[in-house]
Amino acid sequence: MDLSRTKVLIIVGPTASGKSALALEIAHRIPAEIISADSRQIYRHLDIGTAKPLRKELSEVPHHCIDIREPDERFTAGDFLTIGRKSIDVIRRQSKLPIVCGGTGLYIRGLIDGFFTQPEISGEHRALLKSRLASEGKESLFRELQNIDPVAASSMDASKYRRVIRALEVYYETGIPISQCHADHRRDEFYHAEWIGLEWDRSTLYERINRRVETMFRSGFLDEVKNLVSQGYDDRYQSMQSVGYKEALQYMRNEISHERMIELMKQNTRRFAKRQLTWFRKEKRIQWRSISSETDIPRIAEKLVRNILR
Repeated sequence: MDLSRTKVLIIVGPTASGKSALALEIAHRIPAEIISADSRQIYRHLDIGTAKPLRKELSEVPHHCIDIREPDERFTAGDFLTIGRKSIDVIRRQSKLPIVCGGTGLYIRGLIDGFFTQPEISGEHRALLKSRLASEGKESLFRELQNIDPVAASSMDASKYRRVIRALEVYYETGIPISQCHADHRRDEFYHAEWIGLEWDRSTLYERINRRVETMFRSGFLDEVKNLVSQGYDDRYQSMQSVGYKEALQYMRNEISHERMIELMKQNTRRFAKRQLTWFRKEKRIQWRSISSETDIPRIAEKLVRNILR
């Protein structure tokens, strides 16, 4: 491969779209290593619920950014940028292709483009917004952001109040919508990145998600959650607030039935996939590849490898 430029292959898509399978297929054809861009696979002990690669797969192809934090440790997109770029350097020094694979769009965009430098924040607006959060609720603050900065609000979940507060405080401190700050940020051209997205028919993708949830339980997902709880980890921590774990904790506290837990996991995972697609649709660099079956993955991999080697 031509190593005169730092080439990076990025594979994105919603959960259960076959991203990891495609990355592995490519890495079996050319020298490559995989950087996981999944905000939950970074945590140790969260295996089944995050669809972490199997031990066999990890032994066949080196993976980075997996099992690098305990479930009670904080991890940010900025941390991923630092660790991910170090991983890219290590992989390239071995004359291998870095494959960034995952569904956390903010991590990937930050890794490739860097982040804009946030203006100095006095703290005055943050304290006021937190007080309003307590008195008015997160929905009220989210509606306010929708009016002030609809572009930023469209990429956020109203329940993620920390991001909403951050966007509002940047606006009140500077008078500039945070979406404009991001748009004005000049992209880092350090990497020559090729973005590939896997595109399924929506109903087929949802069927895959439902089957994945059922497979998780057959693989011992509840035992995994019980083990985490026995170690003192619960939904006080960010890692345990993700889809799957939070519903399992509700079931273990007798707040919902076993049947309702599975139903909610399927429903919330489908909603999560929809949010991922919304995010990635706005990334114009992605070249989408239609896929209707996992049997398509070798064909897609072979075409990508030919392009990489050309």
